[in-house]
Amino acid sequence: MRGFGLAELIVVIAILGLLTTLGMPYLISYWQASTLTTGAQELQTILNSGRQLAIRNNTSICIKRNTTSVRYLTGGCAGGAWTGAGTDGNGWIVLANNVSITNGPAADVIFSNLGAANPAGTFTVQGPSNAQTLTVTVAGSGRVTIP
Repeated sequence: MRGFGLAELIVVIAILGLLTTLGMPYLISYWQASTLTTGAQELQTILNSGRQLAIRNNTSICIKRNTTSVRYLTGGCAGGAWTGAGTDGNGWIVLANNVSITNGPAADVIFSNLGAANPAGTFTVQGPSNAQTLTVTVAGSGRVTIP
């Protein structure tokens, strides 16, 4: 039986290298877009969890944020930090994959015991590439959406 020659193997490796080189920009673009989308969905889930916490405990929950984390304060913005699953010792929930919150409402969003938000606000989530952003909107009714 005859095997493959060196020239045939070099041609196959060259074709694979060319396909990899041509496909890499699409892979990187896909990775950046999916990281950003996942970060916005993660923030949406965190905000909805804060709303549900306010309803379940029949209290108000203040949503505090910094550039990479969010935390819940019970009993309004002057209350204590809520700690539970997914939080560190100070109650901060860190967003994954180097996603940051670059903009947010002028005042902290507070969910009432009925689930309404006061004030409403829009958070801007920025991916690790710093080129793309998505917004997460909290309506006055308490509904959290990614438009």
